[in-house]
Amino acid sequence: MKRGKRYLKAAEIVDKTRLYEPLEAMELVQNTANAKFDETVEVHLKLGVDSRYADQQVRGAVVLPHGTGKQVRVLVFAKGEKAKEAEEAGADYVGAEDMVAKIQNESWLEFDAVVATPDMMGVVGRIGRILGPKGLMPNPKAGTVTMDIARAVRDIKAGKIEYRLDKTNIIHCPIGKVSFGTEKLMDNYRTLVEAIIRAKPAAAKGQYLRSVVLSSTMGPGIKVNPLKVLG
Repeated sequence: MKRGKRYLKAAEIVDKTRLYEPLEAMELVQNTANAKFDETVEVHLKLGVDSRYADQQVRGAVVLPHGTGKQVRVLVFAKGEKAKEAEEAGADYVGAEDMVAKIQNESWLEFDAVVATPDMMGVVGRIGRILGPKGLMPNPKAGTVTMDIARAVRDIKAGKIEYRLDKTNIIHCPIGKVSFGTEKLMDNYRTLVEAIIRAKPAAAKGQYLRSVVLSSTMGPGIKVNPLKVLG
């Protein structure tokens, strides 16, 4: 892969042979973020599990104390009083069959998160093939299929993120913007990592956290010592 001059210059200050302490890695991430926009800081964790097996899945959600720095657009599938609750809680879009039709007929996807009441999942299921691959399908484990619609919407707006394994047993999550500064980024980082550690499946054997890498949107990856992942 051909890299740009800006990336190569940033990569020069990263020792690829080192496993950094979390705080040092976080400071380095900010020093290597030199794009003209406020880059997102991401954490990538490779776990010692096998996502092919149901009893080794790692999936859940957590509210980051300082949010992600992104304005999240929330779509809610609900009717009646629950639809009203969603609107009052700050949902950007609320509907039912009308929203399904809009997504199917207009390829409309101007939202970042989807919440639904349990009774609406039959309706939402019609667009599962559209929402699923984009990671937008509501799920009880992530708290996005719930009767407590107002809380779900407020949590997402406050910085709730979902974490889940991909096919290579890696979890990729944003933990804020470079402009947050080290202290806030570390708070968000610890909150996420602690949640993933708590979610360790009973069937997982051996070392659970195999590798941890921090990076900014346009910056190089910085390896964190997985044995000292919380500092």
